[in-house]
Amino acid sequence: MDQIGKNAFRLADRGGARPFGAFERMLALRYMRSRRHRWLPSAIAGLSVTGITVGVMALIVVMSVMNGMRDEMMSKLIGVNGHIFLQPLDMPLTDYKEVTAKLAKVPGVNLAFPMVESAAGISSPQNQTGALVRGVTEADIKRLPGIVGNVKQGTLEGFDEAGGVAIGQRMAENLGVRAGDSVSILTAHGAQTPFGVTPRIKAYPVRAVFQSGLFDFDQLIVFLPLGEAQAFFNKPGEASIIEGFVDHPDDMDTVRAAIGEAIERPNILTDWRQRYKSFFDVLKVESDAIFLILAIIVLVASLLIVQGLILLVKDKGRDIAILRTMGATRGSVMRIFILTGLSIGMIGDLLGMALGVPLARHLEGIREIVNRVFSLNLFPADIYHLSALPSALDPHEVAVVAIMTLCLSFLATIYPAWRAARLDPVEALRHE
Repeated sequence: MDQIGKNAFRLADRGGARPFGAFERMLALRYMRSRRHRWLPSAIAGLSVTGITVGVMALIVVMSVMNGMRDEMMSKLIGVNGHIFLQPLDMPLTDYKEVTAKLAKVPGVNLAFPMVESAAGISSPQNQTGALVRGVTEADIKRLPGIVGNVKQGTLEGFDEAGGVAIGQRMAENLGVRAGDSVSILTAHGAQTPFGVTPRIKAYPVRAVFQSGLFDFDQLIVFLPLGEAQAFFNKPGEASIIEGFVDHPDDMDTVRAAIGEAIERPNILTDWRQRYKSFFDVLKVESDAIFLILAIIVLVASLLIVQGLILLVKDKGRDIAILRTMGATRGSVMRIFILTGLSIGMIGDLLGMALGVPLARHLEGIREIVNRVFSLNLFPADIYHLSALPSALDPHEVAVVAIMTLCLSFLATIYPAWRAARLDPVEALRHE
């Protein structure tokens, strides 16, 4: 304590006794260290730093995965499906060419195309399954973000004239077919006869096999030429829906207002937020729940700070009493212990970010290494419907995690620091 006293007088002469000055910082860092090893933290401080580091790292990595999951699922969903969907109201969509042209001219819309869409059955000699058949033109299917560049077998050249189908890779595997094989499409709404509507079945060659990256769509969607789909589903000169893609999917309200002014015919206009609302709502709830659960790790580590400071106050009672008799105010003592707790929180915060940020950025590479070294199958694609582990680091969320951790660390220091400041020097020294 003599050395601390000498430091106190020396730093006081230099102005170090100001609030959060050099003397208070020196004591705060001194109380963090182990008695035997000057440069090592005490046991409680080490446990607190470790807990905060793990909590911050876990929060950054998991939130990055949830963000990547949302972005990946959104890009896959709207890679095969559009951002906006215009359906007819009161009368069939026989003027789809004019409506499509008007929709394509709306500012913010970069692609619009008509489509015939209907549920059907599809079969091969090996197997059969349900399908969602979509009739589109060759020019339009070549512009779909989820299809262009993702054709694994066959070709889309001459799609309109060939009269064949394009199917997803998973559907091709389920049916046991490849490009060049034939599949049969069955619909219950076939020809109208005196005895009612009869089913219709027709065989088509598989012209192309694509892989959109979203397994549910690869096993469900079948593309037919628009003219063939109109004839097969008894919709001559008619479209079921017009889909569009916009430049900024997160700013749909502005585009919807412009579309409402441009399209004069009665219609039902929906966008991706409405069509996939339940899916993204569930994803958001899961993300928020995981954030709260992992934040408990940081909270528990903050409670370790409380425990550690309370023990430190009890252990340093004599030192505190001597500081008070030397002229240190209650505010100065309180600030010393606040700085001690904040230092622990800040070190854990920085270490957590130093580990979490690179881990979140290289998560897929780490997953592949772990799978290869330990012969595991972490994040299987057939369960999570994604071919890779997505991760999207959001600097804003990293900042929120860092600030939240510092706030919890500060709150954890208030009670122990208050107890230290209220310590009576006379009572503390009486038992020495």
